[in-house]
Amino acid sequence: MIFIKENALALTGIVVGALAGFLYWKFVGCDSGTCAITSRPANSSLYGALMGGLLFSLFKPSKPGK
Repeated sequence: MIFIKENALALTGIVVGALAGFLYWKFVGCDSGTCAITSRPANSSLYGALMGGLLFSLFKPSKPGK
């Protein structure tokens, strides 16, 4: 439970990013199937989750004294 509270912002970013990646695949995607990221929904969702987690973790407040 402590892990979830400490990393809530990054976990939210992962969920939002995965959803955004899936929606990008669904509505934009890659017709030819040769695009590395957007050719399959799993690739697009995982890439979105990675980018969302990294982006949202930038806004995590630092602990005082560190």
